[in-house]
Amino acid sequence: MTDVLVLCDDLWHPAEVVKRGLRNLKNDTFRFDFVMDAKDILTPEMIAQYPAIICCKGDYLTSANKEPWFTDITEVGAREFESYVFNGGAFLSLHSGNTAKEGSEYGAFVGNYFLGHPPRCKVEVIISGDHAIVRGVKNFSIRDEHYQLALDAHEKTELFRTRSEAGGDQIGGYVRELGKGRLCVMTPGHNLSVWEHPEYQKLLMNALNWCIRQ
Repeated sequence: MTDVLVLCDDLWHPAEVVKRGLRNLKNDTFRFDFVMDAKDILTPEMIAQYPAIICCKGDYLTSANKEPWFTDITEVGAREFESYVFNGGAFLSLHSGNTAKEGSEYGAFVGNYFLGHPPRCKVEVIISGDHAIVRGVKNFSIRDEHYQLALDAHEKTELFRTRSEAGGDQIGGYVRELGKGRLCVMTPGHNLSVWEHPEYQKLLMNALNWCIRQ
């Protein structure tokens, strides 16, 4: 089994959605270790023990505390995550992991910053790339928050696009290779029904396998 560190729980995205979503993943390869109050738990030495990290957490301490956790007193922030990936780590930034403000270090690391989203609506996920993560995945429809991102990544490989009446056409997933490691960004994932969708589960499993070179 491969241990994966999962960072989740913020003001708008309770940990229970992520926990239930990963619990239902058809998987006998990965074991998930959840951390919610990341500020006082994570250290560079700790994250180095994990082959992969999933971040489903915006810049809030927890769902009950809206203070930021990317601060000068935090031992692990964007610079430490970037170093982790450059040294061979795998990093998945899912949904609320992609809510960084323009000019933030975390946004520069993942390659995007958050513009907003319309109210939850029907979103079409359209496969647009030829990559191991999307092979065998069919186009699918979900009800979700339709994230709109501004891309800051100069080198990336697009995986899929997301489309809705309210949100237009957006990039929904891409990958980057940084140093010895790999990074995957995917924007869907607000509702539990998204995490439980069979095609989204395929994307998650494929992304984990690709990022850890398995």
